[in-house]
Amino acid sequence: MSIDRREFLRTSAAAAAGLSLTSVAAPGTAEGAAVGEPAPLKASLARPVVIASDNGLRGVAKAYEMIGKGSDPLDAIVAGVNIQELDPEDQSVGLGGLPNEEGVVQLDASCMHGPTRRAGAVASLEGIATPSLVAKAVMDYTDHILLVGPGAKKFALNMGFKEQNLLTEKSRQDWLRWKARLNANDNWLDHDDDIKIKFSTGTINMNAVTATGDVASVTTTSGLAWKLPGRVGDSPIVGAGQYCDNSVGAAGSTGRGEANIKVCGAFLAVEFMRQGMAPEQALMKVMERVIAMTEKRLLNDRGRPYFDLHFYALAKDGRYSSATAYQGGQFAVASDKGARLEDSVYLFKSEERPARR
Repeated sequence: MSIDRREFLRTSAAAAAGLSLTSVAAPGTAEGAAVGEPAPLKASLARPVVIASDNGLRGVAKAYEMIGKGSDPLDAIVAGVNIQELDPEDQSVGLGGLPNEEGVVQLDASCMHGPTRRAGAVASLEGIATPSLVAKAVMDYTDHILLVGPGAKKFALNMGFKEQNLLTEKSRQDWLRWKARLNANDNWLDHDDDIKIKFSTGTINMNAVTATGDVASVTTTSGLAWKLPGRVGDSPIVGAGQYCDNSVGAAGSTGRGEANIKVCGAFLAVEFMRQGMAPEQALMKVMERVIAMTEKRLLNDRGRPYFDLHFYALAKDGRYSSATAYQGGQFAVASDKGARLEDSVYLFKSEERPARR
């Protein structure tokens, strides 16, 4: 296969560099709905629409702007998530992401393009700040879907991506605090006792539908903080961390990837929408399925999970929603009403959330 690496990198760099922000509207005021109560539709039949996890507010604004100027939906949302990947203050993705237990930042990402039915993904990628772009390169230039570890890094370098140290001083200090508290009798001195140790599962998922009904999805993450080296969550798993079907819509997730992988949550949400469910109904059903498939050690005596997951879904016609296990979640939306945060529907009220073990 003939690969024009220079052109690919020129296009990718332009997408990553042109991250100017549009104005952001005030957060939405829609309310979530507990189980058994009517859930308000997060609907906007005026396409295009872009949705994302709540850390994607700047990204959905950028993606919506690009789509409005004629950009491909996948190019637009990858440019949207690049904002977080390249932000060293965001410790959940890309540059500055929290490392594994050995202090190494390992990144995962996957993407899908509705019109061509193609997908690409990378896992346990080290030294490259924008795994979403590498995943897209896997999709665009190879006959494969998923590359992992050293092979993914070699591919990225051969494509012209630049290697850099992803562990910022801020994330390194958080790693040292975590490491020092593992064993009170080890040789590591505790420091900054007043600082809470972070156990991030942060990720960014973004989905888009254009004015003509084409859809795309992308998810990128640095994974679970302090994870075992080589641990891979749901983000690079097509059908779990994200999925799209151009005849139906797109979906994705953030949160505990191990729980989502077992139900192929993004694929399941799209399939429920294919059967005629509205996005919020589909996501609530997926959340119920996640809990039904959860082992007892992760549930309290009332069957409430100790963890949370956050799902996002966007139908081809412009309807959208997000759902969580517990009340209080939000997600980002950009449409003809501007870019804003809206509340997610939920299964359980916040007071039912059990204390973390």
